[in-house]
Amino acid sequence: MIDFAWFWAILAWPLPLIYWRLRKAYKQPLQPLQVTYLPTMASAQRQPTSGRLSRYLGVLIWTLLVVALMRPQWLGEPVSAKNEAREMMIAVDLSGSMEIADMTIAGEQVDRLTMLKHVMRDFIERRVGDRLGLVLFADTAYVQAPMTFDRETVKNMLDETVLRLIGERTAIGDAIALSVKRFAEREQSNKILVLVTDGQNTAGNVSPEQALQLAKYYDVKIYTIGVGAEEIIVDGFFGQRRVNPSRDLDEGMLRQLATETGGEYFRARSTEELERIYTQLDSYEPVQGENQLRRPQTALYHWPLGASWLLLMLALLAKTKTIRRQHG
Repeated sequence: MIDFAWFWAILAWPLPLIYWRLRKAYKQPLQPLQVTYLPTMASAQRQPTSGRLSRYLGVLIWTLLVVALMRPQWLGEPVSAKNEAREMMIAVDLSGSMEIADMTIAGEQVDRLTMLKHVMRDFIERRVGDRLGLVLFADTAYVQAPMTFDRETVKNMLDETVLRLIGERTAIGDAIALSVKRFAEREQSNKILVLVTDGQNTAGNVSPEQALQLAKYYDVKIYTIGVGAEEIIVDGFFGQRRVNPSRDLDEGMLRQLATETGGEYFRARSTEELERIYTQLDSYEPVQGENQLRRPQTALYHWPLGASWLLLMLALLAKTKTIRRQHG
C-alpha cells in the first residue's frame, strides 16, 4: 500500500490560490502567480485555449511537487524481525590496589588498570551492534557511560579514568546494585554484567549478598573477572622475596556471584589470560529479543518529482518554439 510520511505537506497545495485571493481582496493590479514558462495573461486572452492549457499545466506541476514533498512510500507486507544485539554493563574497579604493577604489555611492566584499558579497548571495539554501559567503583559506584550503541564514547570514557578518583577501597556491592538498577529501567534487556575487580568488598552501602539477591530478582547474569598476578618478586631489607599481590582477591565471593546468576567466574593472572577471557565472552550467543513486525519501505517521491521536472522541460521547450514562431 502507498503511505505518505509527511501527509501534512498537503497544506501547501492551496497556497497559490490563497495568494491570488489576497491580491484580489486588496484590489491591487492582478499579477497572477505563474511559472516563468507559462504564457502571460495577455497572451492567454489572445489564445484562450492555450492559456487554459497553461494554467492546467501549472496546477498539475504544482500538485506533483506537493505530492513529492509529502514523501510517498510503498509499504510492503509485514515481516518478522528479531533483535539479536546484546546489552552489557561493564563495571571496573578503580580502588588503590589497581595501581599494583604486576602486569606486562609487550614486555613492559604496567599497573592493572593500564592493562585492563589496553585489553578492553579491543573488546569494546568488537561489540558491533551491541549496547554497552560503563560503571566505575571504589569507595562508591557511579555510571560513567549510560547504555549506548556509541562504542567510541565508552572507550574514551574508560581511557579517561584515573586511580583514586573516587577513593581507595572497593564497593563491589554498590557496583552490582547500580548496574542492576540501570537494567531494571530496561525491561527488554538481556541484562549481562561484566564485573572486573582485584580485591574484596570493603566499602559501600550494599553488601555483595544483598546485591546478589537484587541481581537474581531482576534476572541479571553476572560474569566476574578477578585480576592480578599470583606471584611477583620484590626487593626487601633481607634481599628479594616472592609475594602474592592478589592475596586480598575474594575468589569465593566472585565465584558465588557468577554461579548463582547463571554467569561464570574467570581468573586473569596476565594480559594474555584477560584477552582470552574477553574472546570467550565474545563467543556467547546473544539473547534474542521478542519478534517485531516491520514493513519494508520503498521511497516513491522521485516519481512525482521527476514527472514535474519533465513537464516543466516540455513546457519550456513549447514556450521557446512559440516565441521563435512569433518573431520568425
